[in-house]
Amino acid sequence: MALVSAEKKVFNENQHWTKTNEYTATGWSFYLILAGVITTIGSSVPVGYNIGVVNTPAEVIKQFCNESFISRYDVVLDEQWMNVLWSSVVSIFIVGGCTGSILGSYLADSLGRKMATIATGALWIAGALLFLLCRTANSVEMLIIGRLLVGLAGGLTTSIVPMYLTELAPPRLTGAMGVACPMGVNVGVLVGQVMGLNFLLGGPDNWPYLLGAYAILVIVCLPILFILPESPKYLYVMKRDEGKALEELSRLRGVSMSLLASELETLREEAATASVVQRYSMLQVAREPALRLPLLLVVALQAGQQTSGINAVFYYSQMMFEQAGLTAYQAQLATIAAGLVNVCTAALMVRLLPRAGRRPLVLRSVLAAALLLAALAAALNYMDAAPWMPYVCIVAVLSYVNAYGFGLGPIAYFIASEMFEVAPRPAAMAWGSLANWGGNFLIGMSFQTMRDTIGAYSFLLFSAVTAALYVFMRLYFPETRGKTPAQVSLLCSQGFRSRPLSTSQLRNADV
Repeated sequence: MALVSAEKKVFNENQHWTKTNEYTATGWSFYLILAGVITTIGSSVPVGYNIGVVNTPAEVIKQFCNESFISRYDVVLDEQWMNVLWSSVVSIFIVGGCTGSILGSYLADSLGRKMATIATGALWIAGALLFLLCRTANSVEMLIIGRLLVGLAGGLTTSIVPMYLTELAPPRLTGAMGVACPMGVNVGVLVGQVMGLNFLLGGPDNWPYLLGAYAILVIVCLPILFILPESPKYLYVMKRDEGKALEELSRLRGVSMSLLASELETLREEAATASVVQRYSMLQVAREPALRLPLLLVVALQAGQQTSGINAVFYYSQMMFEQAGLTAYQAQLATIAAGLVNVCTAALMVRLLPRAGRRPLVLRSVLAAALLLAALAAALNYMDAAPWMPYVCIVAVLSYVNAYGFGLGPIAYFIASEMFEVAPRPAAMAWGSLANWGGNFLIGMSFQTMRDTIGAYSFLLFSAVTAALYVFMRLYFPETRGKTPAQVSLLCSQGFRSRPLSTSQLRNADV
């Protein structure tokens, strides 16, 4: 009954948007905004939260692990084995993320975009319960399984949610809706850092509550997901349920179908051009010659987001702030401030993306990131050369975070939705998400060794990889703003012989 009354209330709100004609003026409807807010808070924020929260209570959790092994197995873990165990606790999250990315394609097609997101919410809650109970049960295994489940949920989220939101949005707002997921991840990282402060949940006895606190957001948002519309594109193109698709589209936009002729025509075109293969596997997408270049672009951008060293930069920022004369607590606050810069940049992208092209934002962001990483490597290498050098490092860090947030960070998450048609889209999103989590795993496993071996030159290596990404993107990355996925696919259909900016291909794409 509560759900029915809630849906009735939402319907009345949606009618208000219709009567005031706010949708036709702005493109934003009540359900569209609700979908963006609820999936961001209840799905994307937990991803970032679980990325950023585990570092603060690390020493306390290690102590718990050691005491658990002593009491249950009569084994004392030395430093080497403790590092192995802690690496397992940290890395199993990324293993779960990679697995969730692979499963995302299947769940998005079999359950639908909305129901797959709801199923992901159940995984978030299960992981939080294991975190809250593991100390009481004196079980390290529950902690590790909990990390695996939230990693699995994170991989599913980054694979499904950006696709769901961009399929709900009208063409001119796909960028603004696509940036909601990465903005939520950035907010989650920041919230995890803030909650780890001593006066909140950073105390030595609070770590189970700190790890599981995100569940409050999931529990609040999960019931509202049930009243959101399913993706009309999924229903029309994949399920061939025209009646339900049109009903959901009308409900989503808050206007009658007579005012949505252009969107209806787009749906018909996508359905007409969809392959006879109704469900693309990840392997089928990789083998399709016409899809190979866009897939490589998506994978390169998603992997490049991580191999640009963003997590390593945040790792080093604490040390640099302390070398600049800040106390450990002040350096922690300054690191949080860097995270706040990342969040504010993502928020600005919501306003910027409907007005700006994807290609110039990506190219400028990637190029600036490469140059700033090289500057950071030089500043770190000559940290003791001058008393003001630590401040140069701080400026380089904040500038890099800002440059990353204006293209490389957010656009990678949703670009597959603008480059692939509905049928191959879930598999392409899964490949991109897998590349992102795989890059995260690669940097997480190798950065410590790189830092110990070549020190500050690690960032020079990140700079070189990012510069290579810039060259690839400059040659082949097409402008997707204002184009349908079919037009973008045509621009990239000739593989490496494609020239997405050539006059002839642009003319053909617009036909």
